[in-house]
Amino acid sequence: MDFSWTAHRFAGGALALDVANSVILRHEPERRRDRFAVVVQRDEFAAAASELSAERSLFGRLQPVDAANVQTFLHLREAIDCYFRARTQGNDERKALADLLALIAKALRLAPSENSLECATARSALRLLGEPAAERMKICGNCGWLFLDRSKNRSRYWCDMAVCGNRAKASRHYHRRKDGAP
Repeated sequence: MDFSWTAHRFAGGALALDVANSVILRHEPERRRDRFAVVVQRDEFAAAASELSAERSLFGRLQPVDAANVQTFLHLREAIDCYFRARTQGNDERKALADLLALIAKALRLAPSENSLECATARSALRLLGEPAAERMKICGNCGWLFLDRSKNRSRYWCDMAVCGNRAKASRHYHRRKDGAP
C-alpha cells in the first residue's frame, strides 16, 4: 500500500501532536497502524513536517531521528499521547506529566542537533505544556487524533473537516437513508 505524508497527517496544530498522531486508530488493536514502524516513513516524516507542520516556522528544516535515539523518540511519542489525551479527558495526569517531562529532558540531552526531529518534538511538547487554554486541545470524534482547536468559538469537532468531518457526515447520511428516515 502506498503511503505519503499529506497535509491531513499534520492536522494536530503542533508538531508534538502530529508525532503522537502517527499511530493510526490507536485504540483499535485490530486496525491500529504505526506509521513510524516503517523506517522510511519515519525518516520521511521529518521532511514532510518541515513543510506541512503548523509549527514549521519555529523549527526550520528537520533532520530524521538519529538511529541511536529511535527508542527514546518512540517513548516520547507515547508519553505525549498519554499525557495530552489524559489532560483532554480531564483525568489525573500527574504521573503522565512526570513521565513526559523525563522523556523530554532525555530527548533534548540525546538530540544530535537543534534541527533533529527528536529535539523539535520535545520543544513542541514543552510549548504545549505552557498552552494556557487546555480546553483548546481536543480528540477527533472520528479518528481519535489529538488536535488544537484554534477556531474562534472553540467548536471544532474533527481534526480535519475535509477528511474526518466528511467521513462522519457521509456515514450519518448513509445510516439515515438505510434506516428509511427522510
